[in-house]
Formats: sequence, C-alpha cells, structure tokens
Amino acid sequence: MSQIRVRDAAIYLGVSDDTLRRWIDNGLLASSHDGSGRTVVDGLELAQLARRNAVLPADPSEIGRSARNRFVGLVTEILSDTVMSQVELQCGPHRVVSLMSTEAVRELGLEPGSVAIAVVKATTVIVETPVGGISS
Repeated sequence: MSQIRVRDAAIYLGVSDDTLRRWIDNGLLASSHDGSGRTVVDGLELAQLARRNAVLPADPSEIGRSARNRFVGLVTEILSDTVMSQVELQCGPHRVVSLMSTEAVRELGLEPGSVAIAVVKATTVIVETPVGGISS
C-alpha cells in the first residue's frame, strides 16, 4: 500500500497543503502517520479522489470514435511556417501540443482562444516513475 505525504499529495491534486488537510479534517480523505510521525494518505484513495474531482469540459463534437483519450480545451499558441504548425492547447490542467500542417490550421480555423479537441490514439504509452519512488 503506497503512502504519500500530505505535501506531495497536495501537489499531485493541484491544491494547497491546507486544502488537503481540510479535506482530511472533513472526512473526504483518510490519513495516518508514517514511521516519522508525518501525516500520509493512501495512494489508491488519493488516486480515486483525483479521478472523482477531475473536471474537463464536455466534448461538444457528438462524434463516435474509437480513441478514448480526448482533451477539450483552448488553443493558447500557434507557431506556423509555410508548411507546418505547432498548436498548443490548455485542456484543464494539461498542456497538449500537436504538430500539423499549416493548411490544416487554416481549414480548422484555429487561433489562440478558440476551442479545440485533442484526440490521442497511440499504440504506445510510456509510464515513468521518479528515481527512488515517491514518498512510499
């Protein structure tokens, strides 16, 4: 069972230590103490809380497709040359960058501030862990 320090758990959820401690005090998240007396939370319970609290805008496209990784967000920057463009989106807490033709950018009417959906379909997803683990 993975135990995560309150400070680290707050970082992973994008909230302050105080907010996480209030959630513990209000019974939204259970805590215990590690061997050093520091307050820790269960990693699985934290992951479940993160999933419940994840808020991304609804996908307005109403299109059926096999790709399950869909991120609705706002275009924040476009860098273009005559052939290719780099399009950056902010999708909730996630930054998504796509390389596409400049022609596609024009056809889609993409510009900073416009709403777009990043659809990711990959056969390979690489998962990494920090050297030495995280507050286990």
